[in-house]
Amino acid sequence: MQNNGPPISPAGMAALRARYDHLLGKERPEIVEIVSWAAGNGDRSENGDYLYGRKRMREIDRELAYLARRMKALRVVDPARQDERGKVFFGATVVLADEDDVHLTMTIVGDDEQDAAAGLIGWSAPLARALRGAQVGDLRTVRLPAGEKEWEVLKINYPDL
Repeated sequence: MQNNGPPISPAGMAALRARYDHLLGKERPEIVEIVSWAAGNGDRSENGDYLYGRKRMREIDRELAYLARRMKALRVVDPARQDERGKVFFGATVVLADEDDVHLTMTIVGDDEQDAAAGLIGWSAPLARALRGAQVGDLRTVRLPAGEKEWEVLKINYPDL
């Protein structure tokens, strides 16, 4: 059965898996140990270690459940295996120019991996949606909070296998 969920790169999935494994294998056992020790110290109502530990354990359990659901829903897509390299799809690194000839280089990644400061924009972002299927020379208009902005696709790259 093929997963048709939102895309994520192999590196993005590995990062989610590493976070899950860290929480489950390191942080949670440490907190369980603290809570067990603190519980043995008597009155729990005024025991800061116990109260903080229980709160932190709930936070970890919530994050573990979220990560498990997320990893199950996501579809791993390797941009290096993109056949149609002349168009913008998931994993493309795109060089754009706006009306003032200001250049922008960005890579389209999964929403869980986006980092605007690093030039990684999420698959669901307005700019990424506008660029889907674009070719070099295409003009795409993006509606932003500040108004519409037009971008020209100058270059499209995908990682090599």
